[in-house]
Amino acid sequence: MTEPSATASVEVGVDPATAFEIFTEEIDLWWVRGPINFFDAARATAMQIEPGVGGRILEVYSPPDDVLELGTITDWTPGALFAYRSSVDDTETRIDFEAYDGGTRVTVVQSLVPGGEKAFYFWPNVIHWLPAWVERRDHASRTPRELDRLAIALYYEDPAAAARWLHTIFGLDSWDKIPAEGTDPSWIELQVGTRAILLFKLTEKRTAQLDHSVWVYVDDLDAHFAHSQENGAKILSDIHQHGYRCYEVEDLEGHQWTFAQARPTMA
Repeated sequence: MTEPSATASVEVGVDPATAFEIFTEEIDLWWVRGPINFFDAARATAMQIEPGVGGRILEVYSPPDDVLELGTITDWTPGALFAYRSSVDDTETRIDFEAYDGGTRVTVVQSLVPGGEKAFYFWPNVIHWLPAWVERRDHASRTPRELDRLAIALYYEDPAAAARWLHTIFGLDSWDKIPAEGTDPSWIELQVGTRAILLFKLTEKRTAQLDHSVWVYVDDLDAHFAHSQENGAKILSDIHQHGYRCYEVEDLEGHQWTFAQARPTMA
């Protein structure tokens, strides 16, 4: 049975009017361009919200006409409320902007309409992308952040626990969010620069020795090595130099990683 609704809240460090403006006018800048974050990720080029009641929420393929209409706006109150009726499922979405502790609490409620059956409850996940953009927008490019063409997939018995470990010990981050304790998301994506590391569930017992290593360039190799060592990571080799400086280490499930010193010119 489809759940009747889904909700989530985030806090951002700007006033409600600015938060509303960022949410609606800059959606293409804060929307995470991951492979599962569009209805047609192979064709998507942008996200767009047309302002005002009757405006559309669009997944843009080739403007102006090749678009997917995600919904039609039913309430447009700048600085307070944004709502729309979905065109792709049987839901209504309401997003409230409320002054809170010197900033704004943004609350999304996505609800199944009476008699509805189909619901894609994506907003409770999507809303968590907004604070990261608000924090970095003053010094960030106004070009949407895009993934590189190469990604790495790693398989773990517990991908969520692995993501937390890799974040805490190795300092890997996510454009989305690090899974909280007790959660088991079906898709986990970490980033190193603009490259993605995808963590998937291991569905069969490992029968062969791991035969790969992931390379990551870091800004301060010595500090990274010390942090890994202090937090109990299994160090396979101390820092050594062969043209490049690096060290090797195992993660919590035995995947091997090589961390190397980044050049000053690396992005």
